[in-house]
Amino acid sequence: MTILDRKPSLSEVHRTIAIPNQGFWRKLLAYAGPGYLVSVGYMDPGNWATDLAGGAKFGYALLSVILLSNLMAVLLQALCVRLGVATGRDLAQVCRDRFSPKINFCLWVLCEIAIAACDLAELLGSAIAIQLLFGLPLIWGVCITALDVIVLLMLQQKGFRYVEALVIMLVATVGICFAAEILFSKPDTGGILFGYAPKLAILQNPEMLYIAIGILGATVMPHNLYLHSAIVQTRAWEATPKKKWEAIKFGTIDSTVALSFALFINSAILIVSAATFHFSGYQDVAEIQEAYKLLSPLLGVSAASAIFGLALLASGQSSTLTATLAGQVVMEGFLNLRLPPWLRRLATRFLAIIPALIAIVYFGEHSTSNLIVLSQVILSLQLPFAVIPLVIFTSDRRLMGEFVNPKWLKWMAWAIAFVITSLNLWLLWQTFLNWLH
Repeated sequence: MTILDRKPSLSEVHRTIAIPNQGFWRKLLAYAGPGYLVSVGYMDPGNWATDLAGGAKFGYALLSVILLSNLMAVLLQALCVRLGVATGRDLAQVCRDRFSPKINFCLWVLCEIAIAACDLAELLGSAIAIQLLFGLPLIWGVCITALDVIVLLMLQQKGFRYVEALVIMLVATVGICFAAEILFSKPDTGGILFGYAPKLAILQNPEMLYIAIGILGATVMPHNLYLHSAIVQTRAWEATPKKKWEAIKFGTIDSTVALSFALFINSAILIVSAATFHFSGYQDVAEIQEAYKLLSPLLGVSAASAIFGLALLASGQSSTLTATLAGQVVMEGFLNLRLPPWLRRLATRFLAIIPALIAIVYFGEHSTSNLIVLSQVILSLQLPFAVIPLVIFTSDRRLMGEFVNPKWLKWMAWAIAFVITSLNLWLLWQTFLNWLH
């Protein structure tokens, strides 16, 4: 069977969204969507702890790290668009074409573990939000979050645009909530602008460096690279070089704009934390539950905590929707194994629910923070195995043809891959040392 004969991943939605022949804005609207599904991975509950801790401990200083990590993400997601459009294959499928079965099986196992770990953090974030907002026991919240699988299946049967619309609505909810929190917290505009400037102090202060690397390490989600290269192919562009370049252009605009929202939301979490906690003496706030309890009393706005909880719920739910889609992409791409979508998504969700329930039952509700940290460490482990193949493939002229990375882009991509891999390994080592002590 040749590569061209193979069935694409997410075949039920492949090439289902028509692209108009004329009109810049009409085309831009038609291509808009995949970037927002990817962007939710950059503002999921796993990122909240590092953003909250960074703002509470160091004020606005680490905004520069959020900006740097977002710029790295923009480039990597642009490479995903380029790979998907140029080859008609997603990252997992190209790995399957290029690597041996043993290597592919190992990559698949690593990716499935990463997806389960990511889903765990997102599930716990949603469950914590349900507990904070409605007072339900955490174990009930964990079970309730499984219902979003049913919602996703119902929407995808109607068309992929409905899935994208739901995720965009959830992302918008998070953005509106944090825009309100910024108004409530009245941050220092000058301090925010200065916070985006790079600082040598970050490298000189070990504690600040640790949180900075935590922000960088938790930003790029490995499963997003597989997912984006697949869902960009839901658009039915013509298979000509000119139309492919057009698809790459509009797909890159889509992901860049969507990641700009992720930049705003991550920045907003840190800004609200800095304005509310750092400058009022609560510099040790790092947990989501603690931040929720303190927001309203410190800001003097009774709705502040509830809005924070609503944003957390929307963030967790949007992230879990994309994690289940990514699970389907990697299984079909690496193994060419196709399960019914409902079975694949239930399997992904139960892989996250089981460890969450065990931890809550045996170690108590306070164990959720440690579980979220553990999930980020597992993601850090898997990241190089997604980033490095992506850079290799998009820099290969035999595979990409005229769409191959130009030299400047290739060197930038390799530099980012090296930085992300090195920082994640350093974060992993420091986390291991902390556990030993």
